[in-house]
Order: sequence, then structure tokens, then C-alpha cells
Amino acid sequence: MLQEHRGFFLGITLSGLALRLFFLIYFPAVSDDSHVYLDLANNWQQHGVYGLTEDGSVVPADTRLPGYPAFLAALSWIFGAGKIRTILLIQIVIDLAACFLIADLARRTISPRAGRVAFLLASFCPFLASYAAAVLTETLELFFTVLAFECAVIALDRTANRALNHVWLWWAGTGASVAACILLRPDGGILLPVIGLAMLFILWREGARRESAVSILTGGCLVAIIALAPLAPWTARNWKTLHQFQPLAPRYATEPEEVTPRGFNRWVATWMADYVSVEEIYWNMPGGNIDAGKLPRRALDTTRDATLALIADYNAAPQLTAQLDWRFDQIAWERIRAHPFRYYVLLPVMRVTDMWLRPRTELLPADPRWWEFNDAVMGSVASVGFGIINLFYVAAAIGGALWQRGGIRHFWLLAGFVVLRTAFLLTIENPEPRYTLECYPMVIVLAAALLAGCRTGNARNSVS
Repeated sequence: MLQEHRGFFLGITLSGLALRLFFLIYFPAVSDDSHVYLDLANNWQQHGVYGLTEDGSVVPADTRLPGYPAFLAALSWIFGAGKIRTILLIQIVIDLAACFLIADLARRTISPRAGRVAFLLASFCPFLASYAAAVLTETLELFFTVLAFECAVIALDRTANRALNHVWLWWAGTGASVAACILLRPDGGILLPVIGLAMLFILWREGARRESAVSILTGGCLVAIIALAPLAPWTARNWKTLHQFQPLAPRYATEPEEVTPRGFNRWVATWMADYVSVEEIYWNMPGGNIDAGKLPRRALDTTRDATLALIADYNAAPQLTAQLDWRFDQIAWERIRAHPFRYYVLLPVMRVTDMWLRPRTELLPADPRWWEFNDAVMGSVASVGFGIINLFYVAAAIGGALWQRGGIRHFWLLAGFVVLRTAFLLTIENPEPRYTLECYPMVIVLAAALLAGCRTGNARNSVS
């Protein structure tokens, strides 16, 4: 495909590079999470301690998995500490490499034409490009996610075509890619059940073929062992250093001495439905004041007086003590009893919908209340434009899934990841659009199926 369309791929690659350099020059992102990752990396590289700096000393921590800090520490060792632009340039190269992987995944599962369309969609996707210019895990997570699917599809195709020579290398590559995803973010583990279910389906279909069945079973064990093996030393380190069993990372990224905000998060989940409340309320806890005037009306439709009194008590510090968190929890359960359907069904669906359909401008200096058009003109234009682009990608992917799935091999492997990850996001109380970004490689492949047209069955069982 590359040899036949060199000019196309060269031109689109250079254009995609220009788009990413635009975000690097004008909108480089170094967030609070970025500073945490950089601090972990610097302490690890300079002091040999995986921990955070507190009051001038390094304190061991387990708030983040070591994948991204290891990446940053390696770059710090090679290029020197504090080279943010170098980090982002390397991430841009990784993101462009992911575009080629997405294209090849579409080629293998649909057709060469779909591969070219997928490459175009991936290279010009502003959401992938903007996160390549951010010191965050998303770019590496995306790369290893699509690499895991690429290796899995090759291994499955080789098994289906009985081309079993060296197939274990592709299963090993799948496991190693999943391991990288897990070490970057705990939710990277969602890949394991998705790939496992695809292998079970092939096993059921190929049950009569003993050689294929043995290959699938061996491959499944290899994927699981390699994917989970890196967690053993991490778990042992946490047990030895921090005296706690922690195979991943704390859900709320809290230090051992911090109050885990379970009550506060349960209270938030009784009313939060969109990203605006994440920026205005959720991220202010703890340490910042909560502006009760920014709460939506549904947050005060029950227990109004108790809620306002509790917020006032918190703002007096503002620190989340165990007693305050307990009071948030009591109010939360009162609200859940009053509106169970809203808590268990309506709000989770609203939050996931917001994650999928909101304009993805969280890394841009745009007003999160974009629909009020109180921002500068460029901010409003960017919000509306990003919203339209996101709707195009999502709508095209839905169209591909509904009308072209017959021409997509391993359809349920790709769509299953989107479905399972979306189901997982129903449990998240803070609807941040970046949580759906890991699905975008699959979104792009499904959209390419619609735009390239695969109803006639262009897909082929390639083992190349």
C-alpha cells in the first residue's frame, strides 16, 4: 500500500506533522497531571526513588503507574531534564507512527482503500494531534492500544489461515502492547477481556481443528502472562515500600496519608452530568473553594440546606477531612434514595454522552461553557468547529458499524473495545472527554469502513 501510494502517504504525513507542530507551537499543554508525571520521572532518574517531592524531600508514591514516568525519565536521561519541547516532539513522532498503524489495521480488516481513508482521518484528527502536544499519557496509550489490535489481528488471521509458523511472536507482541497500556493507565487492562473474547470466538469456530485450537489456547496464555507480568514487581515494590497491596494505582490517585474522597465522589455522582462541573467543582477538591453558585439546580433539589452548610464548612478550610467526607456521603445516600433512577441510570448515560459528544477543546484556552458564547470569538469558533468535527467522526463510525459491519473482519474485536470501554466509563463520576480518546483508533477504522465503502466485501484474510 505504501509503495503504490507513496505520494499520498508522504503528503498526508507532512500535513499531519504540520498540524501537530501547530499545536506544539501555539497550544502546548502542561497540566497539573503533567507536573506529577514530571516530578515522578525526575526523582526516579536523579535520586533513584519513584516518588513525589514534598517539603524538599522525595516521598515514595504509587499514585501513578510507572509507564509514563519511565518514558519521561528515559528522555530526561538521554536529552537532559526539563526538555519539554523534546518530549512533545518525540510524542508527535509516536502519534504519526500510530496513524500508520491505524491505516494498516483498516487495510487488514477492511481493504487497502479503507487503509488510505483511515490514514487521512487519523493524520488530520485534531484530537489526536492536540494530545501529542501535551505531557500526558494519551499519545502513548493510543499507540500501544492500536499496536495491540494490530498484533492480535495478525495472530488471529494467521491462526484462521493455519499459517502458524512464528504466530507466537504476534501473540507475544499483543501481550507486550497490552502490558504497556496497563503500565500507562490502569484502564488499559480493558484490552485483555476484549482480546480474550475474540480469541474464544475463534476457538469456538475453529474447535474442530486441533492445531488451531492449541495455537489459540497457547496464545491466550502467552498474552495474559506477558500482559500481567510487569505488575508483579510493581506490586512487590508497593508492598515493600508503602506496606500496602496495590497492583495498579489508587482509583482517586490519593497518597496513603490522604483521605480517599469516597463520600465526596458519591455526592458528585448524584448530580454531575457534564465536563463543565469537572472544571468548576470537581477539580477544586481538595484545596480550592467550591462555588455553590455554579452547582446545577439538580444538585440542590434535595437536602439543599445541608448541602450549602457543608460546602460552607469545607470552604472555611478548605480541606477534605474524614468528617467532611462522611457528611458528603450521608447527603449522597439521601439523594440516591430520593432519585435512584437518576443516579443509577440517567446520570451515567448523560456523563458518557457528554464524554463522546462534547467539543474536545479541554486542552485549548476555550470556555468550557461553549454554548453560552461568552468566550472570545476564536474560542467560540474553535469550540463549535471541534464539536462538528467530533460529531463527524462519531457519526461516521456509527454508520460504519451499522451498515458496513458485514465487510469488516474482526468487527466485534474493534467494536467490542468501544462498547466495553464505554460501559466502563458509566462507572466514572467525572466526565472528561479524554477518557474516550483511546477508542478513537477504532472509531477511525469504523468510519473508514463507511467512507471507503466495504459492503461489496473488499476485506481479505491477509496474513502479510
